[in-house]
Amino acid sequence: MEVFVLRIEDPGCFWVTMKGCGPHVVDETEYKKLNAEMNQFYDKACEDEVKPITLEKDQLCVVFSEELKCWCRAVVKSIMYCADHYQIECFLVDYAKYTFVKSKDVRVAVEEFLQIPFRAKKCRLYCTKPVTLRVNFCEDTAKIVPAKRWDNAATRYFQSLLKATTQIKAKLCSVEDNTFHVILYVTVEDEKVCINDDLVLKNFAHFEEAKENIQSPAKGQDSQTSSNVDSSPVELVNPALAFRPVWLQEKVPMNLETGHTVSSSSLEKTYKRSNMDLNVNNESRFQNVSEERSFVFLNNKIEPTSILEKAPLHDSLKKELAQDEFLGPNFTESYCWPAVARGCDVVAISYQGNDPFLYIPPVLAFLQVESCYKALPKRNGPLVLILCPGWRKAQLVFELLRKYSTCSRPLRPMLIILGKKKEEAETVKIQGCEIIVTTPYSLLRLYEYHLLLFSGLCHLILDEIEVLFSEAAEQVFVILDYYKKSLITEEWKYSPHQIIAVGTQWNKHIGSLIKEFMNDPYIVITALEEASIYGNVQQVVQYCVSSKRTAVLLKIMDFTPNDLQKVLVFTNSVDEVEMVHKALESNSIFAFKMHKEMEFNFKDFLEHWTKSDSNGSRVVLVLTDDCMQFLEITDASCVIHFSFPSSPTIFGQRLYNMSDNFHNVIKDSSDQDHQQARSVIMLTENNECHTVGILRYLEHAEADIPPGLGGVLEAEEKKKFARPLCTYLKMFGSCKNRTVCPDRHQINLQIDMLQNMPSKTIQTSGYVTVLPLHIVNATNYFGRIVDKHKDQYTILAEEINEYFKETSNRVAAQKVEKLALYGFCEETVFHRVQVVETSSKEENFNIKIKYIDEGRTSQVQSSQLLHLPAKFQHLPPQALEFVVCRVKPIDNDTEWNPRVTRYIHQKIERKPHEARVVLTLGNTVWIDPMVRVTRLSDLKIYVNEYSVRAEILSTGLGTDNPEHISQLERLYEHARVLSHMKNLEPLSIKEDAVSPRNVSELQNVSLQENSSENCNSSKVIMGNDPCDGVAQTKEAEDSSLHPQKCFYPEIKWFENEEAVTVKVLIARIADYKCEFSKEKVIFSACSEGKLYSVDMELYQCILKEESACVIKDKEAIILLRKEKKGAWCKLLKNKNPHVSFDFEYWEGFEDKSPFPVGTKKLHCTTAVTEELVDSSEDSGAESDE
Repeated sequence: MEVFVLRIEDPGCFWVTMKGCGPHVVDETEYKKLNAEMNQFYDKACEDEVKPITLEKDQLCVVFSEELKCWCRAVVKSIMYCADHYQIECFLVDYAKYTFVKSKDVRVAVEEFLQIPFRAKKCRLYCTKPVTLRVNFCEDTAKIVPAKRWDNAATRYFQSLLKATTQIKAKLCSVEDNTFHVILYVTVEDEKVCINDDLVLKNFAHFEEAKENIQSPAKGQDSQTSSNVDSSPVELVNPALAFRPVWLQEKVPMNLETGHTVSSSSLEKTYKRSNMDLNVNNESRFQNVSEERSFVFLNNKIEPTSILEKAPLHDSLKKELAQDEFLGPNFTESYCWPAVARGCDVVAISYQGNDPFLYIPPVLAFLQVESCYKALPKRNGPLVLILCPGWRKAQLVFELLRKYSTCSRPLRPMLIILGKKKEEAETVKIQGCEIIVTTPYSLLRLYEYHLLLFSGLCHLILDEIEVLFSEAAEQVFVILDYYKKSLITEEWKYSPHQIIAVGTQWNKHIGSLIKEFMNDPYIVITALEEASIYGNVQQVVQYCVSSKRTAVLLKIMDFTPNDLQKVLVFTNSVDEVEMVHKALESNSIFAFKMHKEMEFNFKDFLEHWTKSDSNGSRVVLVLTDDCMQFLEITDASCVIHFSFPSSPTIFGQRLYNMSDNFHNVIKDSSDQDHQQARSVIMLTENNECHTVGILRYLEHAEADIPPGLGGVLEAEEKKKFARPLCTYLKMFGSCKNRTVCPDRHQINLQIDMLQNMPSKTIQTSGYVTVLPLHIVNATNYFGRIVDKHKDQYTILAEEINEYFKETSNRVAAQKVEKLALYGFCEETVFHRVQVVETSSKEENFNIKIKYIDEGRTSQVQSSQLLHLPAKFQHLPPQALEFVVCRVKPIDNDTEWNPRVTRYIHQKIERKPHEARVVLTLGNTVWIDPMVRVTRLSDLKIYVNEYSVRAEILSTGLGTDNPEHISQLERLYEHARVLSHMKNLEPLSIKEDAVSPRNVSELQNVSLQENSSENCNSSKVIMGNDPCDGVAQTKEAEDSSLHPQKCFYPEIKWFENEEAVTVKVLIARIADYKCEFSKEKVIFSACSEGKLYSVDMELYQCILKEESACVIKDKEAIILLRKEKKGAWCKLLKNKNPHVSFDFEYWEGFEDKSPFPVGTKKLHCTTAVTEELVDSSEDSGAESDE
């Protein structure tokens, strides 16, 4: 039969109307006749006679559609109650449309209008099921597997086929639950295509055998009315909540007596089992495991909305989103939108937590219900306040609001970014504005002059909450206090008040936000590793050698507290499961194992797992990651990562198995009954590439950092030594995100020092004339230094333009090569350019060029390049990078506001300025000050017209940055000293690796010391005059030409039977080298510009492979493993006045021993006596001097 498609959700859910003849087909004239009769009846009927007394979800009724301008048969989907009416979401069963109507436009469906079947028939493709691409990180493979949901690409392809067709025919195969299973045939460009086959052919779907319980078309009966689901009728509620809309959902029950939603006291449970599950064979179970699945942590139940048409938005907004090809809410949005649209407080943490679409659409839908705000007094402030971490994010949010807020009634959003100028805040007019987008700092400046700003505020939204709290926590809490105080008036009892916080990471301040300012919020966390931080899961990292993982695992099991009774051990392969399970059994640890190549006795496991709490026994399950989705465990108390997780997603899913034991932050943190879940990560040498990520996660979780990871960040920074110098470091003297920034944060003299440019071209100090040609931002420009006497580039530029004026000289480049120099004509001026990137080898293609004398880049056609004679290439590139010092953006921002950049651009571009050079590194010149000097010809004098730094400060968008130059000079001094150290003989050796065993012992040594001592970083005091810095730098450069004196540090030592510990007392070691040989140790280090060198010829031999060196705050600790056990009489063969025995570790050595390997007490009388004699002799010698 021929069909016409009314609506498409995906290939498994679409609506059609049927044409022709058949048991399920009704002629269109019958529907037109029905429509006319309904309109005539309901237009004339008395409202009281046909108005329903109660409304229920899934109830069949008749509603008036404003869009269609007629009465339509409909099914109630949800109900929202407001001040004076109900807002009903309905599905029009004859048109396949979702719409919202007011309760006054709902009528009882009269029996005679229900005789004809619904015009819209719900269909799905017969025996055609979705597939998805599954990536196995363990095996490094990807394969297509069955899925539960249709992929977006499959839906788009399905829609495109139906849109391009000229005719659609359907073969009805079966009917199940009022859904028609069909085979679709379409005609596209005179070619007949079976959509079912085409989707399978394109790998969007797979065929599945038909189920026996599906009715055939002959046996199926037309469903004339939809089944009703029992639900409570809607009644009037507490007037205090009457103005707060609530979208009724099937799984969010409503207490009709109080009007409050009933929230679950426990987390969302997914661990459900029935007796039927136990009889399912293992093969079918593991088929389900292969399907993709997303996980979410919720503190209250939420029914997700994953389809745009069913989302709690108004029709006009849905249409606008559909026009922008917005397919529907993503996984996180499907949980956030319903809660936000109810007017509830929401905290959402997700990988997409920086996307404003998490809250913008449902907030705009809420604002359309004007009756919710009738109780508010006459206000001068906004209804919605959105706080963003910076001006760039605020600009993005404002643009989205300006686009989508016009879908219905105008909401007049306003972007407010204020500097420090008071008159700017005074002149802001917020009357009539309903949405304000701003930053915390700007809002507080605005509040000083608009004290009624919070008088009508109903919705406070915190965007990128983790950034707000990390950079402006004090300001955010001040704003929250203002908002909280504004809610104490009587009228607020009848008005909505809502706080929404979204972000990508959990922050410790979010707990205070929830407890002090929110009212029973919905917490939605789809980044499950962040959910574990919310849940106060104890994170433990155990560093070990890969070959000893099993032994370490057994020790972990021995020391695991008895209250952690449900333990999961995750591995990455079947072989590892078998190996670990065998090791546990051999050590009398009762354990189950599970992987895809075995049959699993689920009934036996479930019995032990559920009874472990009552009988106090421990249950251990060893499994692979692909078993998680089948088991759906959420009440584990300990997870051990025997194998490192293959991705952050897998890591989060492993932690989700303990979600029932996550701590509820809303409750009092002093709850003693809370059992803290534990996660143990076994980190080996095979996972070194993940060490930095683990360290960042531990720091984020505020967990204990194991000793072996102490120097990881420094090592990671050294790996960046070939990267470009960080832009933020150059611009402001520091980088806020050093751990994630890909660029270098140390000065590399080999890269940063200019090598190809003659010294005449660039000055390292003194005054110069700067010509800015390309303005990057307010303090960063590209240009050149102009020679006041004879500017070589000016002469060259005149020659180039004179040469290319002759048309015969404009010869197109025959071959375009990367990094080669060419001529290029821009308008009427010719430039020297260098090819930076090429995109194709075609005859005429786009290339990226750099103007080597101006610093800017652009995209041009390869045919536009001209051959540049060699005589024009001899002068080196003239473009230099200039940075104006001692000024930075306000409010801890890292980017200059476009307003100040435009202002400076207009003021300085292509105008010569006088500047003082304070530091030069390679092609970058730091200048302070930079002044525009004007000559008064009449008076024959020069005057300073303006200073660029002062102009930036005058805009109110910049602030003083006094540490800028001194921080750069400290880095330069450090790099210079390191470069000098590498030229010394002791520093030519390689640094020894530190074994986990030695690291553990060295850490124990440090624990013996006074932990209360703090190491304050050294401060380098620089002069206020920029020339002071230049002078010091110059002096440092001169000093590098002469040998630098080496110092011998103070050394203390002690021993046990197996090892000797040497403490080299040097504070704040910047860099060091330590070389071990059988009879000697050579140690060199740099600290505060001084070089220290130690050449120790040892008393006896050591095992150099098992010896190590670790740097602490005030000392270097060297652990020497003895070749033969026993006591040493002394440390060195020859006496040294700087070496002494450490008496702190002499008496009571057995009790205080920091070494786990040596338990026998040593009596080192000989050694101590000799040290005392040496010490007294040295003292006498010093006195004689």
